[in-house]
Order: sequence, then structure tokens, then C-alpha cells
Amino acid sequence: QVQLVESGGGLVQPGGSLRLSCVASGSIFRIYVMGWYRQAPGKQRELVATITSGGSTAYADSLKGRFTISRDNAKNTVYLQMNSLKPEDTAVYYCYTVASQQVGSPAMNYWGKGTLVTVSS
Repeated sequence: QVQLVESGGGLVQPGGSLRLSCVASGSIFRIYVMGWYRQAPGKQRELVATITSGGSTAYADSLKGRFTISRDNAKNTVYLQMNSLKPEDTAVYYCYTVASQQVGSPAMNYWGKGTLVTVSS
């Protein structure tokens, strides 16, 4: 199995910053994509950003310029730097990865349990 553990969430004032981290561990042969999704109260889960093993990134259009995703392949870790936070960024942020567990095995999707980010004064 592949486990994802997020950290870095919390309460921040509007205009503030937070940095989320997510570490992948367990039986991992190769990680292809890592990323972040979020789910606000009463809303569906939505894409925040993804990054490939080669460093290619993709962002939700509404978050470009404020959020930055990065990755440390050696540590199986993905980060999300969130700046100029707004109350509407309040959500549970979920780490996501596409990974295979051994040579020849198919790549599968894995999710973390989420970390809560609350933006409020």
C-alpha cells in the first residue's frame, strides 16, 4: 500500500500564507504524479494543482499566481505554497498521487486523509 500524510494546515488570517506538505510512504516503485485537491464545506472536491515527476505543473485557473506546487522526488514529498489566502480558500486539502508499487504493476490513485485550512480573521 501507499500512504500519504499531509501536514501544515491550520488557521490563517486573510492575506496570510501557509505551506502544506505531503509525504508518500509504503510500498512504492515509482511515483508519476503528485498533487493537491480541496473540498470546501458543501462543495465538491476540486483540483488545486498537480506536478509530474519531471516537474510539469498544472493549476486550477482561479489559483494561478497565488499557489505554487513543488516536489522533492528523493523524499517522495510534494508541497503547496499558498499565498494571499482568502476566506474562500477554506477547505480540507487532500494530497493525491498516481503511483505503482512494483515493476510491471499498474499505476493507481492514492489519497491522503486531508488537512484543514481555515482562512478567517
